[in-house]
Amino acid sequence: MKKVPLTITEPASAAAFALKEISGLTRWPRLEAVRGLRLAAEQGEAEAQCALGAACFWGDWVLADPAEAARWFRLAAEQGNAQAQCFLGEIYDLGLDLEIGVENEKAEALKWYRLAAEQGHAKAQMRLGDAYRLGEGAEKDKAEAVKWYRLAAEQGLAEAQCALGQAYYWFGEGVEENEAEAVRWFRLAAEQGQAEAQCALGVAYYYGEGVEESKDVALSWYLMAA
Repeated sequence: MKKVPLTITEPASAAAFALKEISGLTRWPRLEAVRGLRLAAEQGEAEAQCALGAACFWGDWVLADPAEAARWFRLAAEQGNAQAQCFLGEIYDLGLDLEIGVENEKAEALKWYRLAAEQGHAKAQMRLGDAYRLGEGAEKDKAEAVKWYRLAAEQGLAEAQCALGQAYYWFGEGVEENEAEAVRWFRLAAEQGQAEAQCALGVAYYYGEGVEESKDVALSWYLMAA
């Protein structure tokens, strides 16, 4: 099996709470808490299934087992749990060798991203935008990519804000070119600490694109991104 890259998104708030509670326990009570989480998952509770899937994926308090993680994510995703749907999409998107048996992993990822995105899940909206921008699992459609980036960006997701800024900045990819609008989105992402946006904002200040030129301000953003 391939080494699993740890790039999967964070668990939903309820799942994160469950795992946080477990992490604060000593070894034996923690094992009991994990058993309780597993019992809830086996009884069909979607949030518990999602939390258990996350634990299996990362190897938190249980043995790391991405295939088992995918199984729990799928059970939760099929009940409509948006976080699990996004998790499952990322597993397919990463192309993990889990012997899941689908012919087109990118198309399968797109399916789950869409289900989560349509429920308003910001990370899934971002991933769906990426899929349309890159033509992975769907035909390239930069306007459609921008639509999903915007939905995620308006929820405050820094990564999506940066992507939307890039769309406005780079020759109007999916939107009309607008350097001032690009800078607005770069700034929102940069102020959240998003390094790529900080660098892009530095470039904008350096060349005076969408803002008044200032080499000093440019340098300050470059240093923050470094």
